[in-house]
Amino acid sequence: MRNIDIQSIKQRFGIIGNSPLLNHAIQVAAQVAPTEMTVLITGESGSGKESFSKIIHHLSPRKHGQFIAINCGAIPEGTIDSELFGHEKGSFTGATETRKGYFEVTDGGTIFLDEIGEMPLGTQARLLRVLENGEFIKVGSSKVQKTDVRVVAATNVNLINAVEKGQFREDLYYRLNTVPITVPSLRERGDDIYLLFRKFAADFAEKYKVKPITLTPDAIQELLSFRFPGNIRQLKNIVEQISVLEYEREIDSQKLKHYLPSNQGSSLPALFNKEASTDQPFSERDILYKVLFDMRRDVSELKKLVFDIMTHQPNDQDLIKEHGHLFDNIETINGRTTFQQQEHKHPESFYLPVKQAQMQDYEDQKVEDISHETEEESLSLEDKEKELILKALKKHNNKRKYAAQDLGISERTLYRKLKQYDIED
Repeated sequence: MRNIDIQSIKQRFGIIGNSPLLNHAIQVAAQVAPTEMTVLITGESGSGKESFSKIIHHLSPRKHGQFIAINCGAIPEGTIDSELFGHEKGSFTGATETRKGYFEVTDGGTIFLDEIGEMPLGTQARLLRVLENGEFIKVGSSKVQKTDVRVVAATNVNLINAVEKGQFREDLYYRLNTVPITVPSLRERGDDIYLLFRKFAADFAEKYKVKPITLTPDAIQELLSFRFPGNIRQLKNIVEQISVLEYEREIDSQKLKHYLPSNQGSSLPALFNKEASTDQPFSERDILYKVLFDMRRDVSELKKLVFDIMTHQPNDQDLIKEHGHLFDNIETINGRTTFQQQEHKHPESFYLPVKQAQMQDYEDQKVEDISHETEEESLSLEDKEKELILKALKKHNNKRKYAAQDLGISERTLYRKLKQYDIED
């Protein structure tokens, strides 16, 4: 494809930049558009994947048909089948009338499935049937219907890893990945960052009726060196903030730094396991279990220390009797304070059994290392997790959205946990 064609596509779809990686992605999208091939667009969140789905649709023979963009991660697991494929009246509670799904409405057009990696496995099987045979069945129906829809999918996760974990169907992955398009992140596009900054500055100047902001040379270098984990979306938000809040329209490096987050990485807590792959982050379950384990160990160490000190001060025997319930599983053998061992097993290999700690006699003024003390009793992660979910639901009057936010998980994950633990909310 000639460069002039790429430039015209950029102008038509409002794409700013001259990065070779960006130009290559546009070229692939334009070449595959006239075909009926399924396309998988990969790229980080905020990098502009939806723009490429529009290029494919509007440069295809389906350009006069309907185009629908759907975020699979934003639709609850219990309703996504109905949204995509429709349902019959009475097929489930609340289905008061027959409804057409997106695959029926978009017949002859294009469907853009964003965040395809968040699609439930059952829905993935239905989608595979559409891709292979052009057939689908409404929820609550037994009638097979036909549809002629082109699917363009997008994801910001590694689907290969999801396939290996059993979270994504392998046959669907290869069916979607007929033609892959990789959208570069903003930090990979070099000087495009400054071009986009100027474009957004002009747009917001017109919107807010102010003079466009400009950058000094040192501020430009500061801008180009920033990693922009939120990509184009983050850059746009920063430019809008500066356009509205700054009185001086020329921005130097120091002013710009006030709008650039100092921590460009994730600030979320995480466990470190040097044997684990960096592509496989720990789940909420791992983090919860580790936090509980560390809290238990710290409290146990404190109990042992207090007990040992108190038992060597006769005047404090009344305190021991008063707080004896704290030391039910402590025994002293040959002058050494120990915890009674209880059998426990952890399904996760990440948590290795730790040695039982002991303290030497107080008279020796020496204390052994007790940083690897064994848990005094086993912990059931499932029970703790269920207990936290119930508390969150009660706190927010059974509103799943706010309970999920309080727990630090997605609403879909909470929905899955409710089914797993058979919780009626």
